[in-house]
Amino acid sequence: MTGGTDTGKPIATRLNVRGVFPTPASATSLLGRNQSVRMQPVLPLSIENGESDIAMLNIQWFRRSGRWADGMCTPFARVLIAIAFAGLVTLAGACGRTGAKAPAAAPPPAAVTTVTVKAGDVPIVNELVGQTQSSHTVNIYARVSGFLERRVYTEGAIVTEGQTLFLMDAKPFQAQVEQAKAALAMQEATLANARANLERVKPLVELNALSRKDLDDATGQFQTAAASVEQAKAQLETARLNLSYTTIVSPIAGITGAALQTEGTYIDPTSQNSQLTTVMALSPMWVTFSVSENQYQWYTEGLRTGRLRGSREGIVELVLVDGSIFPHRGTITFTSPSFDPKTGMYLLRASVDNPAGVLRPNQFVRARLKGLVRTHAILLPQRAVQQGPKGPFVWVVNHDNQAEQQPVVPGDWHDRDVFIEQGLQAGERVIVDGGLTLQPGQAVAPQPAG
Repeated sequence: MTGGTDTGKPIATRLNVRGVFPTPASATSLLGRNQSVRMQPVLPLSIENGESDIAMLNIQWFRRSGRWADGMCTPFARVLIAIAFAGLVTLAGACGRTGAKAPAAAPPPAAVTTVTVKAGDVPIVNELVGQTQSSHTVNIYARVSGFLERRVYTEGAIVTEGQTLFLMDAKPFQAQVEQAKAALAMQEATLANARANLERVKPLVELNALSRKDLDDATGQFQTAAASVEQAKAQLETARLNLSYTTIVSPIAGITGAALQTEGTYIDPTSQNSQLTTVMALSPMWVTFSVSENQYQWYTEGLRTGRLRGSREGIVELVLVDGSIFPHRGTITFTSPSFDPKTGMYLLRASVDNPAGVLRPNQFVRARLKGLVRTHAILLPQRAVQQGPKGPFVWVVNHDNQAEQQPVVPGDWHDRDVFIEQGLQAGERVIVDGGLTLQPGQAVAPQPAG
């Protein structure tokens, strides 16, 4: 409302009122005859029982004569009260005349992909980190004292059984052999003389030409000479052995290590420089790996209760660093009698044939334990299991094709699937695709997964 000053001239006042009136005449009768009324239509107003036409009422009220007094607000208060009363009455009538709004159409069923739960026997594979180990490792030591004359083999090369590795200076040992031969020849000559003497004494003693003591002396000399011959033979054999020890050969077939001593070094078997190198067999190759206490308990308990079926030995398949499968499989040949007190792990060892020498000692591989079957197992794709505030769950489709949440207890992964330990029964339909936006009780259009 805008008003003028007290100048003695007519004052024009403009009042904008928003209300509901059937006709301009009804508004004029409420406001007074000196008021001019103009009505303009506006947008409909949505109310509880329908829609009502609302008009913007522009009322120009002119006071043609007189001046404003101190109580000039009184006419306007009367006008506003009358407008509010008329608007409420008219709005109530409009609500009664309007019909109920039609309900919104139901959304179409959500398209989902499902799988039917089946329980069956599933071969299980447990993949562990393993390390290769030679099944036969031999440290090569010098057995006699002397100078190392030459290294014959190539370091790191594969050698055969009996192949020469080192040569030591053999001349001193060859001389010992010749000396032992001479000593043996001398003792053999002494033996021959003692034998001849004994043969001469025996007839003379029978003729009482010599005493019994002469016979005993001759017999003793013969036996002493025979023993000396045997001693000389042993010394000769020792000398020959020492000579043979100057040629150091590999006792097994395998791969050689680095030479620990260089040529020209004096080797003493009683000192720390007696080790020359190491030879490691390549076939069969051992693979050692460990399982945790929980895994060990799961295996043993599963075999005891029948949840797992198979041999306790197990089949071991090796995966190389490039992802390829080693062509030869192995079996578990050793299990530790106790757990490692430092790590709490249980050691297992498998033996694998390695005829081509592909595997080398201390090489890391992945060992897959096979040969066990899990009975009456339920598998689901991993994407079917979701995580909610109360834990893991899946969406299942009931008989009315409605989605329902089903709590589950997932187990180990199996490739792209996961074992379900609890929560599902055979024959239930589980949603695997399209379940991210579902609500409980929502209608779905299930399609079997391809």
